Amino acid sequence: MIVRKIKNHIKRSDHIFAKKIIIIAKNYVYYSGPNLPKVYRIIRWFHYSSQYLFSELLRVFYFTPILKSHLTNPPNKLMLSNGIPLIQGDLKISIGENCRLSGMTSFSGRTVSPKNDLGIITPELIIGDNCGIGWQTGIAVGRRVIIGNNVRIAGRSTLAGYPGHPLDSKRRANGEPDDDNQVGDIILEDDVWLATGVNVMANVRIGRGTIVACGSIVTHDLPPNVLAAGIPAKVIRNLDSTDEEEH
Repeated sequence: MIVRKIKNHIKRSDHIFAKKIIIIAKNYVYYSGPNLPKVYRIIRWFHYSSQYLFSELLRVFYFTPILKSHLTNPPNKLMLSNGIPLIQGDLKISIGENCRLSGMTSFSGRTVSPKNDLGIITPELIIGDNCGIGWQTGIAVGRRVIIGNNVRIAGRSTLAGYPGHPLDSKRRANGEPDDDNQVGDIILEDDVWLATGVNVMANVRIGRGTIVACGSIVTHDLPPNVLAAGIPAKVIRNLDSTDEEEH
């Protein structure tokens, strides 16, 4: 606080000594060291090589084993990058083989789960084989989220199986949870591709091979093998090869 006051006083001052201090400070701030390209190329190589080696050691011997310990059926082959996903709530997770998953993702299970004759139903996330889930993607599981084989989910996407809050403003202000009728399953069939920033709402099934364009919000079921886009997402065209040839 005192340092900030001193800096502001110097910036506002017209005294010659204050102006000299500002010049010296600017020269210091913009100073970047000697121009030695050959030397710094070696330093750069060492920096990135050691950084890569350290991150790989963390991935193989630390982050991946931690994530696998949370899974109901740990796969033999799993590729993590940039850390480990944030997992919140009581959530069963199953991941298939040969999946690629950004560590900058989050998975959450609904804290107030419905009950049946056998007791509380634990939310479940099922991810198939050869799937890719990009960075900053969030998957909120109300009851079940099923992701088929060969699915691609680009960065900053959201699968919202539950909202977390009730519709009534007074109940929401009191911190009450969402209602069961606000919760639903999400199913992405095999070969689905969600582009960057796609949001998928509860009670939605996306058919096999369908592609959803960037920034779309999917509020209802989509058929297989179509290109969909918009808010809410609508079918733009069919992706079947036979239909493409006819057009």
